[in-house]
Amino acid sequence: MTTELLTIMAVHAHPDDECFTTGGSLARYSAEGINTVLIIATGGEAGEIVVEELATPENYANLRELRDKELACSVEKLGINVLERLGYHDSGMEGTEANHHPESFHMADKDEATARLVALVRKYKPQVLVSYDERGGYGHPDHIACHQITVAAFEAAGDATRYPDWGAPWTPLKLYYASFPRTKVYNAWLLMKERGFPTPLDDPEFDVSRFTVEDERVTTHVPVHAYMEQKRSSIDCHITQIRKDSAFLSVPDDIAYDLFGYEYYILVAARVDLPDRGDTMEDDLFAGLR
Repeated sequence: MTTELLTIMAVHAHPDDECFTTGGSLARYSAEGINTVLIIATGGEAGEIVVEELATPENYANLRELRDKELACSVEKLGINVLERLGYHDSGMEGTEANHHPESFHMADKDEATARLVALVRKYKPQVLVSYDERGGYGHPDHIACHQITVAAFEAAGDATRYPDWGAPWTPLKLYYASFPRTKVYNAWLLMKERGFPTPLDDPEFDVSRFTVEDERVTTHVPVHAYMEQKRSSIDCHITQIRKDSAFLSVPDDIAYDLFGYEYYILVAARVDLPDRGDTMEDDLFAGLR
C-alpha cells in the first residue's frame, strides 16, 4: 500500500493514441479519483487526414493545430487530469521522408528525450507507468521511441545520480506495456467478417501479428465496460484521423462489449509485492498499491 496520491502516467506518441489501448483505463481511474497524467510525444503533424472532405491543403498545413484541438477534446471526454507534451515533430511511418525531419522524435537525442520524461515523472510522481512494447505496438518509429524512453525513465527517475538537474528523484513502482491479445482480436474480426462488417482481414496482406501480441504475454486486463461510451466519444474527437465507417467504429455492440470491455497490458516490472491471483489475470494496474 502507498500513502502518496495514486497516479498513472501513460506515455503515447501522437494525438489519438491515448484512446485505443488506454482510453477506458484512463477514464476509469480518473472516475475513481486517481490522478491521470497523459504524455504526448509529438504533434501528429505527419499523419494522414483520412476523411476526404477534410483533406484540404489548408488543413494539412495546419494539421498540428487541428490535432491539438482533437486531443484537447479527447482529454476532456476521458476526464484526464493532466496533459503534457514532449514537443517533438511527428516522425511519420517507417521509411517515410518525415523520419528525417530534424525536429522529429525519431531523430531526437534519446538521452535528452529521456531527461524530459524523467522530469515529468519526478514532477507528477506516478506509481504506474504505461507505454508500448519493444515493437512500439506496430512498428511506428515514434511508438518505438516512446517505449525506449519510458523504460529508461522507469529505471532512471528514482536515481539521484541520473539527470540531477531534472527534479528530485521519484521511483515509479510498476511498468506496463499496453497491448492487444492476438486470439481475442482475431476471433472478433472473424465474427465481424462473417456478419459482413469491414475488418482489417479484408486486406489479404494484413498481418494480424503486427498489431497484436501472443496471448501468453498478456498479464493484466482492466475492466472498462462502464467507460466504453467515454472511450468512443474520445475517439470521435479525432475527426481527421478516424472515419465514421472505420472498422474500429463499425464493431457491433455485442462484439465491442466483449472485445473492448477490457483493456490489456503486459506487466513488465514491479517494485511492490503483488497479490497472489493463482491462475487468474490481474485486473487492476494498481494491484499491490491499494
